[in-house]
Amino acid sequence: MRKDKAKVVDEVWTKDRIKGFLNVTSYDEVEQDFHMLLKAYQSMRASDFASFVDMFSDQGRSLNATNPGGETVLSIVLQHRKSSEYVDILRRAGAV
Repeated sequence: MRKDKAKVVDEVWTKDRIKGFLNVTSYDEVEQDFHMLLKAYQSMRASDFASFVDMFSDQGRSLNATNPGGETVLSIVLQHRKSSEYVDILRRAGAV
């Protein structure tokens, strides 16, 4: 049986594509800033995520927004074994 989607490796992330994540919308009770930041973390390489966090912060968005369970994106990222680059990016930007 054939897969309907091929795995994409080393995908190019332009500035406009990264900026597009600033328009990601939450359709449930999750805070918009939390949802946006989590989706960017889940989708981007660390270098692209760093660019996104800069744009996100420049818009005055909250790096410490929470989900309904009270978790921040940083608290979720800290649970992942290979996330040290992302943790550093978030902390340098002011996430606690």
